[in-house]
Amino acid sequence: MLFQNRSHSLSKTEQGDQPDFNTEKLAGIMADISGQYQDLLQNFLSHQGQAVSGNADLTGAGQAFLELSASLMKNPDKLIEAQAQAWTAYTDLWINSARVFLGEQSREVRKPEQGDRRFKHSAWDENPLFSFIKQSYLVTADAIHSAVADADDLDENTAKKAQFYTKQFVDAMSPTNFLVTNPEVLQATLESKGENLVKGMQNFIDDFDSDSGRLRIKMTDDQAFELGRNVALTPGKVVFQNDLFQLLQYNPSTEQAFRQPLLIIPPWINKYYVLDLQPQNSLIKWLVDQGHTVFVISWVNPDEKLGHKDFEDYVTEGALAAIDAVEKITGESAINLVGYCIGGTLLAATLAYMRTKDDTRGAASATYFVSLIDFSIPGDLGVFIDEQQLESLEKTMDERGYHDGKEMAATFNMLRSNDLIWSFYVRNYLLGKEPFPFDLLYWNADSTRLPARMHSTYLRTMYLNNKFKEPGGLSIAGSPIDVSTIQTPAYFISTEEDHIAPWEGAYLGAQLMAGPVRFVLGKSGHIAGIINPPAANKYGYYTGPAVNVSSREWYDNAELHPGSWWTDWQAWLEQYSGEKIPARQPGANAQAIIEDAPGSYVIEP
Repeated sequence: MLFQNRSHSLSKTEQGDQPDFNTEKLAGIMADISGQYQDLLQNFLSHQGQAVSGNADLTGAGQAFLELSASLMKNPDKLIEAQAQAWTAYTDLWINSARVFLGEQSREVRKPEQGDRRFKHSAWDENPLFSFIKQSYLVTADAIHSAVADADDLDENTAKKAQFYTKQFVDAMSPTNFLVTNPEVLQATLESKGENLVKGMQNFIDDFDSDSGRLRIKMTDDQAFELGRNVALTPGKVVFQNDLFQLLQYNPSTEQAFRQPLLIIPPWINKYYVLDLQPQNSLIKWLVDQGHTVFVISWVNPDEKLGHKDFEDYVTEGALAAIDAVEKITGESAINLVGYCIGGTLLAATLAYMRTKDDTRGAASATYFVSLIDFSIPGDLGVFIDEQQLESLEKTMDERGYHDGKEMAATFNMLRSNDLIWSFYVRNYLLGKEPFPFDLLYWNADSTRLPARMHSTYLRTMYLNNKFKEPGGLSIAGSPIDVSTIQTPAYFISTEEDHIAPWEGAYLGAQLMAGPVRFVLGKSGHIAGIINPPAANKYGYYTGPAVNVSSREWYDNAELHPGSWWTDWQAWLEQYSGEKIPARQPGANAQAIIEDAPGSYVIEP
């Protein structure tokens, strides 16, 4: 192997006691690598603003870096301290690496964080030179992040922007992203005589969108999946539709079912079938198998003709229309309602609006999947929300009538750039590999558009001004609503590693409810933590005290349970689901059936 462990060959030769490499040349290589990373650190700390201020600064990143640079210059002690710490680490790294090259055992100065998969190739640990490159990069990254985090006279928004875009820069500069410093790519290049690079270039050309001038990195084989054939397989029917959504009702798999039906309101930022990817991980199928009559909203993928639709239309023509349809089909006015992400925000708005109308129908219970109601802690998405950026976005949306889903997807990918950008960059373009079939990534790439007016209201009311939590902060059909009046029993499930809807923020929303609340915290993130079937026996979840304490106190007193939170939710849900009755079939009671699930709306590009 080209990059095998060199510990034996670097110890002693058979002819004598000298190492079998040119120590002077190696020292020069190490010095060059170390010097480059120190130059990178120095240049970044001194010249961030100059690098971007000459371009249209629609994100505000350039201004943030200019303010960061000014802060560091005003507080040179912080800058000197960061550089001194980095120099100490570099010296320690040099000494330890030199010992390894001489065949001695030595510790690593800096190891990758747990879960960092960039350095999984064995050469990053076993080959002394690549180990040195890896550690040099990580030491430099630490120094850059530390210097930015220590700038203490920036306002909160500017500090978040500087830290976020610094991370984008640091991630991009990883040695894994370059041919000559990635041992896996070098090995592939030698073994294939460069065919990987030729294929990678073709992949790059194929992924480049000449119309928009953007590179759209393909994450999976999008020809490997077809809705209704090998994803979204749970059998059911479309039993209602309007301009905004189709309503799916699923065939029962049990002879008896709970009296109270269950309606799921997914986000319209993505398509619903993340809840029904495969039979083994389908939440929809699992709920049907537990004896629930399951209905799911499948939102339309809007174009410019629906650009005038506002958030209140998603309440009245969306959630309320679906509730009306479920009541008509089942004859039940008490429904178990579920909202996922922004679908949970919509659910809260709907219940609060029903309170203003003294609507006595409604929810037997309300479940919120990773949903924000109080947007005080918006997570990494807050970096993209300020007046300047919203004005720019609104101008583009007004011209089109919608927000392009591909642009939204690119924003979400930036939140996990190593996993969702750079890993595919290396695989597709440097290793020249074809994307592999993966249902979750297929769904992730199946993006949807957003009506211009609705998206503007959502971003301004919720994210920018955080008015949704306030009485009268949002009006629906002329009626000011107050989410704190909602008395429906509520179940909140959040996830510990969620960067989109941080659990501490979701917890604040749970505290607004007037009715009884059960708050549960799952392991993993925004998607994997929710799509966590019991059979997989993964992750685990926390249950804790009542939500009348701080999130930190709740966490400190929470109990960790193994496996999936689904079973905990089912136990909670049963108390609001009524007695068992003969299972309902779609189309019963002369209800019209429009077409088979998954329906046509979800298939529309």
